[in-house]
Amino acid sequence: MAPLEATLPKSRKSVSMAAIFERFGLAIFLGVLLVAAALLSPTFLRPANLVNVLTIAAPLGMVVVGQAFVIMVRGLDLSVASLMATVAVLATAFKATSNDAIPVIFIAAIVLSALVGFVNGWLVAKRNVSPFLATLAMMIILQGVRFAYTGGAPISTLPPGMSFLASGRIWGIPVNLMTLAVMAVVLSIVLHRSRLGREIFMVGSNPKAAFLNGIAPDRVTIACYVICSVCAGIGGLFLLGYVGTVSNWVGQGYELDSIVAAVMGGVALSGGRGTILGALLGVAVLVVINNLVLLLGFPIEMQLIIKGIIIVGAAAFYRTRLV
Repeated sequence: MAPLEATLPKSRKSVSMAAIFERFGLAIFLGVLLVAAALLSPTFLRPANLVNVLTIAAPLGMVVVGQAFVIMVRGLDLSVASLMATVAVLATAFKATSNDAIPVIFIAAIVLSALVGFVNGWLVAKRNVSPFLATLAMMIILQGVRFAYTGGAPISTLPPGMSFLASGRIWGIPVNLMTLAVMAVVLSIVLHRSRLGREIFMVGSNPKAAFLNGIAPDRVTIACYVICSVCAGIGGLFLLGYVGTVSNWVGQGYELDSIVAAVMGGVALSGGRGTILGALLGVAVLVVINNLVLLLGFPIEMQLIIKGIIIVGAAAFYRTRLV
């Protein structure tokens, strides 16, 4: 009897530790990464660098919180980066030099983004096109539209207020980071406190069971794609203000980085599982990695190799969701 009793506390302790790592693994990994970055490069902890990291992270975070919704219903969106660039081109089409045009630019960008998201969702939900092919086709279409309009030449006619929104600070906090925080809170409430959120988890977990319970999986899927595209469009405007000049490749790479960050943050590709906070932790890991390899002066080849290794390590370390 005594040996059995002696093993019970160890077993409970083992289970408890496993639960902690499953639940908070990515947060722990991020903490270790921050310590390593500070030790490897003293420049990392300088306020100017930290503010720069947060400013750069915000547009990607906006895309990731939208991408998380699509992944939760067993999809993905490869058109987000192309949409960001298209929205940036749309913003310059107004040829506005007054800040009075900024609300109009945002409204036009949101309308275009919602339309793109609706088409993506309709193709996936109503026509049974695979998310990969549907969003890849949309990416190519948007790219063609941009090149037809710009002729491949960069454009830089923007209201001055766009730069403040993208890289300005209020009380030392980047404005775009504040915007991301508002978006994250609102979408977290939608996901965890609304009927739509409950339907998203049900559709992602089992579409047939959701249908039998009176939920329309097609409607939920389309809504998720619309949310994803609107988030990407807003992120495109903030990235545009940060860059200052529109090229046809604004946001390049965000389509893959957004998927990686969301999945690394516990949003399951199999659907029905994930949180906004977890997805944003994935963003933090990616941004810290990018910043660190730049500070260390590694060539681009080594940057890609190191980034890939750390992403795989983080994904393996953090096996399940963060609630």
